[in-house]
Amino acid sequence: MSSEEKGSGRLTPEKEAAPAFGSTSEVIRTRDQEGFFTRNGLNLSSFKKRDIGDASVESLDRSLKTRHMHMISIGGSIGAGFFVGSGKALRTGGPATLLIDFIIIGVMMFNTVYALGELAVMFPVSGGFYTYSTRFIDPSWGFAMGWNYVLQWSSAVWITVFLVAILIVNVFGALGYAEEEFWAAVLKLGAIIVFMIIAVVLICGGGPKGSQYDEYWGARLWYEPGAFANGFRGFCSVFVTAAFSFSGTELVGLAAAEAKNPLKSLPGAIKQVFWRITLFYVLGLFFVGLLVAHNDENLLGGANPYADINASPFVLVGKYANLKGYDSFMNVIILVSVLSIGVSAVYGGSRTLTALAQQGYAPKIFSYIDRSGRPLYSVLLVIACGPLAYINLSASGPEVFDWLLALSGLAALFTWGSICFAHIRFRAAWARQGHTTDEIPFKAAGGVWGSYLGLALNVLVLIAQFYTAICPVGGGFNDAEGFFKSYLAMPIVILFWVIGFFWKRTGWLKLDQIDIDSGRRELDWEEINAYRARLAAMPAWKRILYVLFV
Repeated sequence: MSSEEKGSGRLTPEKEAAPAFGSTSEVIRTRDQEGFFTRNGLNLSSFKKRDIGDASVESLDRSLKTRHMHMISIGGSIGAGFFVGSGKALRTGGPATLLIDFIIIGVMMFNTVYALGELAVMFPVSGGFYTYSTRFIDPSWGFAMGWNYVLQWSSAVWITVFLVAILIVNVFGALGYAEEEFWAAVLKLGAIIVFMIIAVVLICGGGPKGSQYDEYWGARLWYEPGAFANGFRGFCSVFVTAAFSFSGTELVGLAAAEAKNPLKSLPGAIKQVFWRITLFYVLGLFFVGLLVAHNDENLLGGANPYADINASPFVLVGKYANLKGYDSFMNVIILVSVLSIGVSAVYGGSRTLTALAQQGYAPKIFSYIDRSGRPLYSVLLVIACGPLAYINLSASGPEVFDWLLALSGLAALFTWGSICFAHIRFRAAWARQGHTTDEIPFKAAGGVWGSYLGLALNVLVLIAQFYTAICPVGGGFNDAEGFFKSYLAMPIVILFWVIGFFWKRTGWLKLDQIDIDSGRRELDWEEINAYRARLAAMPAWKRILYVLFV
């Protein structure tokens, strides 16, 4: 790069400009100067508006520590979709389909989260992936993605006990969310590890005498009743359950805006995704497919498998093995997972809504940040959606509830595809405006090609869901009601895209129009270069392990 280019205002490792969205240190000092009760949202003064000057996008607290980021990443999305929804997926597609589809979605998520990590380290701004769609693709599409994400979380299922617990957690703001997610993730991961140890023993025939697994069990269920069920329709249908199970993985990118030091904590958290995908999802579900038959009637759990936690294959394994108390233990873990989903719903929905308001895509009142760092009115609006869960108690409740779920059914796929596409556009604009990848402190493992793969897999899953929306697993063809219950998210996203266009009158961004400077984190290039030098001095095998996992 020439000396003229270095002095032209472009940002390089030799010359780094301050972010345009305000001073992070100023905001953190303001919070630390508050009293204990105000800082933690425990008195009336904490509800007063925070004086943030022009730093609207930086106004949320940066109180999340490295341990929070790691556990949000590795355990944040392990919930009802994994523990209970996997039973429906096993019933629909069989153990081989369950394994193959989760591996495919795992590959998609690996590339998606790494792309998100690269963007979040560079631009740890409020709204995360919604902001990246607005900045790197099309403001109208960003508008659609923002509201799509708010709706995805606003239709989460709560009832009185969980709603009260969620309210208590949210009194403590981002730190309350992080601590709840940390300890919930510890419980969930511990339960999965215990399950996998027990599963190995049972598969080898070490179950209690008189139980189903008191002799060598092996892979007999892959032969009879078989590894696949319901043919191609079953294969396509399981994709949707797998995608739902991974929902929430992207929250680590949203939490980057409230991390103390995203440059240090986020890369390590992103790398934990590999372990979650391989050890917990793939290996855990492989054992499930070996121990529970796909034609087991208990997997059905009624019309809605999420309504009966006893339909979970993890619970059934304990029952069939005559392990006293194990089924109750797993039920507790599932309930903790459901609470975790509710807390994540409030966090993800409220932060995205606040970012929409800050950029003029939602009423300004939702940009309100109180003195304890909570986006107060956004949190209250998302929590206000909680009582919708009570409609499930009425006679027509399940029908209405199905339509509410349809709103969020495919929302995550649009979010993930937009993350991959935003990363592709960012890299193109980065190169177009005279920068090199050496100036990116944390790079996606698969580079831009990994994002192309992630985007392609997102599109394929959307096509597979379109196919099953027309041709359901039971055979024949769906009517209009059945189709829209499966594919309602698509017309909703298109509607918001059109509204966003007519509201802001902005369209597709050309590469020269993309802003790659505002909001970029100031970087310690001396420390980064020293790390790269240490990495380069390592043996090749150690360097690969270090880059992928540490």
